[in-house]
Amino acid sequence: MNSSAPYLIRAINEWILDNDCTPYLIVDISIDGVSVPREFAKDGQIVLNISPMATRHLLIANEGISFSGRFAGVAHEIVVPIDAVLGIVAKENGEGMWFPRDEDGKPPEPPSDPGGDDGPKKKGPPELKVVK
Repeated sequence: MNSSAPYLIRAINEWILDNDCTPYLIVDISIDGVSVPREFAKDGQIVLNISPMATRHLLIANEGISFSGRFAGVAHEIVVPIDAVLGIVAKENGEGMWFPRDEDGKPPEPPSDPGGDDGPKKKGPPELKVVK
């Protein structure tokens, strides 16, 4: 399956804008393919204002995020692979979503068996139980 991250980023961005807040994208600049003005980064991360007033041609695609933005009055073309997104939050209150990382700074791998070690699965139609 495709990563759910770009779908969640689009949804959270829309939710933040619908609540009259400013969406900030937090990006790990050490990931390959990130193209941002690195002089504005701090501690290996950069915070990008992706509001309509701060960007032109914002595209949140399944592979990455791109837009034109200004930093200290200078126009830059920004490219952020989805794997580089650490979170998207509202400037005003910090509400939003963070994306987990493992020790290597990469998104965690999904388990090979999502069912876990619950033992053998029963075949047949699902059963309902009344729980009191």
